[in-house]
Amino acid sequence: MAASLADDIAATAARLVVDEGMEYAGAKRKALRALGRSSARQAELPSNEQVEDQVRAYLALFCADTQPAELLALRRLALVWMERLAEFRPHLAGAVWRGTATRLSAIHLDLYCDDTKSTEILLINKGIAYDVGSRPDARGGQVDMLSIAAPCPELGEPVTLFLTILDHDDLRGALKPDARGRSWRGDASALRHLLATETTPA
Repeated sequence: MAASLADDIAATAARLVVDEGMEYAGAKRKALRALGRSSARQAELPSNEQVEDQVRAYLALFCADTQPAELLALRRLALVWMERLAEFRPHLAGAVWRGTATRLSAIHLDLYCDDTKSTEILLINKGIAYDVGSRPDARGGQVDMLSIAAPCPELGEPVTLFLTILDHDDLRGALKPDARGRSWRGDASALRHLLATETTPA
């Protein structure tokens, strides 16, 4: 029963991720409501990897003619920003890194800073407008997150760029793989390799 519900949630969430540009956590919650459930036990929820599998299947079926070019545009834009923010050891995460992004997806960069305000100072000095927010971290707390409407000439519209500000020490665990051995994020060198080889992250 739980596995069947998890499969249903994953499939519904995948459609929300692709069609509405939602993040996985929010898509799972909305999928639960769409399936007539207000809540579910943790064991009944699909993992991010399960949702991602459904996203890849949905993209292959409905977006095969557009998604590869959109992903390439987002990866190129991500590299531009990683080079601009090189002093903060940027690592690309999320759908743009994992290869499932569309033009509705945000670019997620994790920055590892000795001083969390230094990123804001750099943006201010460059005249780049940004908003300040936060998101939950792996330890149950909150971390600062900046958001920027970044122009994307290849797509002809702005793309949301999220900069998550993490402690320098967090970099040690940043490259831990998922359950299937694939990395959750990569640095600029790894992204350049992806762009050069046009392969999905391993």
